[in-house]
Parts: sequence; C-alpha cells; structure tokens
Amino acid sequence: MAEGCSVPIMDRAWVREAVQKINADFNRSADTHLIKVELPAFPDQTLYLKDESIHPSGSLKHRLARSLYLYGLCNGHIGPDTVIVECSSGSTAVSEAYFARLLGLRFIAVMPKGTAPSKIEKITFYGGEPHEVEPGDIYAEAERLACEAGGHFMDQFTYAERVTDWRGNNSIADSLFAQLALEDHAIPDWVVMSAGTGGTSATIGRYIRYRCDLAAKTQLLVADPENSVFYDHYRTGDPSLRIKTKSRIEGIGRPRVEASFQPRVIDRMMQVPDAASIATIHWLEKVLGRKCGGSTGTNVWAALHLMCEMREAGKAGSVATLICDGGERYLDTCYNPDWIAREALDLAPHAAWLAETAGT
Repeated sequence: MAEGCSVPIMDRAWVREAVQKINADFNRSADTHLIKVELPAFPDQTLYLKDESIHPSGSLKHRLARSLYLYGLCNGHIGPDTVIVECSSGSTAVSEAYFARLLGLRFIAVMPKGTAPSKIEKITFYGGEPHEVEPGDIYAEAERLACEAGGHFMDQFTYAERVTDWRGNNSIADSLFAQLALEDHAIPDWVVMSAGTGGTSATIGRYIRYRCDLAAKTQLLVADPENSVFYDHYRTGDPSLRIKTKSRIEGIGRPRVEASFQPRVIDRMMQVPDAASIATIHWLEKVLGRKCGGSTGTNVWAALHLMCEMREAGKAGSVATLICDGGERYLDTCYNPDWIAREALDLAPHAAWLAETAGT
C-alpha cells in the first residue's frame, strides 16, 4: 500500500470514531444470502450461490473496501483530511466511495476508459470523483494523484490478500461455510471464484486449508476470463506476464499478475470464454428471475462444468460460488445486444450448451 502521511497522535480520536462508524455500518447489515439452486438436470449435485450483491454498495467488493479502510485506519495511513485514491474497474471504487462518504473523506477513483456508465454514476452518487485513463496507466496515475494530493493510495491489487482476516471474523469464507453447515452437502466438493485482485480466492483457499474438515474434501477452482494473465501465470509460473488488452468482464481478469493473486492456494484454474460468461447470465436470469453481473456468469459457467464432471462420475455433492454483483450495472454492456454485437461475441453455442446440459 503506497504510503501517505502518517496520522498525527492528535487524530487518534478521529480514527477511533471512524473505526466505530465502519463497525456500526457492518452491524446494521445482515449477512448475505446463500441461495440453493434447484436444477432438475442435476438431481444429485447441488449448486449454491452466495449473493454478495445485497451489500449496501451492491457487490462483493464491499467486504474488500471495508477491510482496506480498516487496514489503512489502524495502520495510521488515513486521517480526517486524507484524500483516498484507488485504481479500479468499477465495483471496488463504488464500495470505497461508499465508505469515503461515511467517513467524510475525499475519494478519487482512477479507472480504465470504457468503464460501465452505471458504475461511474454510482461512484459520483457516493461523492467520489471518477478519473478515467488508458487501461495500462491506472496504477501509475493513481500513485501520482495520491502523491500530488498528499493522500493515500489504497492499492487493492497489492493488499487485497492481506487486509482480510482469512481465519474468520466473518470473512467471505467463514460466512460461506457457516451457512452451508446445515445443508445436505455441508462440505462442498468445490468452491468456484473468479479473480480480479485475487484477494477473495486467497481468502477462500487459505481458509479451506485452515479448516482440516474442509481440507480433506473441498477444492478451489479459479475461473479466468479472456484478456487476463492469471490462467497463464498459474500454468507457467511466470510473474512477468503482461497483456495490453482490458477484460470485457468487468471486475475480473487482469493485464498483469497482481501481488494479491496467490496461485499456491488454488487447486485448479479454468479459462472461460467471455461469450460463455455472458450467455450464462442470460440463462441464469431465467433460473433466478433476476440479472447478475458478468463475473457471476464466469463463476457459474465453471461451476456447471464441475457439476457435469461430478454427474458423469456418478458423484453426489455440491458446488458453491458467488453472485458478485447485480446486472443493473451492465445494462449498457452484457445485457445490450448492440454491445454484444460490437464485441463480436457469439452467445448461441454457449446458450445451446446451457439449455441442453443444465436446463432451466
């Protein structure tokens, strides 16, 4: 995390109040829901979706943003006049803007050009300042702005894997497995997670190893979209991989290997075509009666392939994954036929596979 100015001793009272505000905000929020999805095509395999879209700021990144602020406050990086700067493709910036408004802090979101307009609107709704640049410039620009303002660069891509207490404290993993405890398949065969920072997959993978009962059975699969280096890094071990293109599936996939990505806690990775991710959220809308974001499609496509493998092997069990955010943020992209056509994405073969293999 890029160093800002240390918080003076006289501001300890403000920090205490800020932490109290964040904890009170958390206490007002019920845990996110765990949805059991009934799929007749899979009578012996159960799909669970943990719905992270119901957080106050609307996505899984609410957990990360809360942890980043607490980490910054308790380490002396954030004070009452600190300007907060972050680079984000959208959802993290929305969540960090939410907490900045809660604490009365100025927030600047450095994001790649082409970020969904609905996400930009949400950032400004919470009082954040969007700052769009070329995709490859987001890191350097965020550092520059933080230095120029004498502020604090949150740097989610470096710190996501360490700001969360992965052993418990209502982390995503602790919450997920607690909710599964009373289900028929209380210990899932697989947990599926796509990677943006890599922080959530690191938390889940570590927690599985920490819990000996889970470690004996549960495996973690990370699903990666097109225009991302994570899969190739996992396969080759090369940390220097770089690409110049931006992921179409906002929130996941990266052009470089981020420091928070921890491949050694991952059991398997799967590349998911972008057209498959988008076809899956259109299919999922028929199943759930609601729209989900593109990264949820990546998660569910991979989960369904694992369930197919289990079905073919005659193995009963469960697969759990996440609804990362709602689809309302993607009406201009993933749910827009013109955008799909401009991106030359053919959903038809993937939609056919979903209808034939999984039904509705």
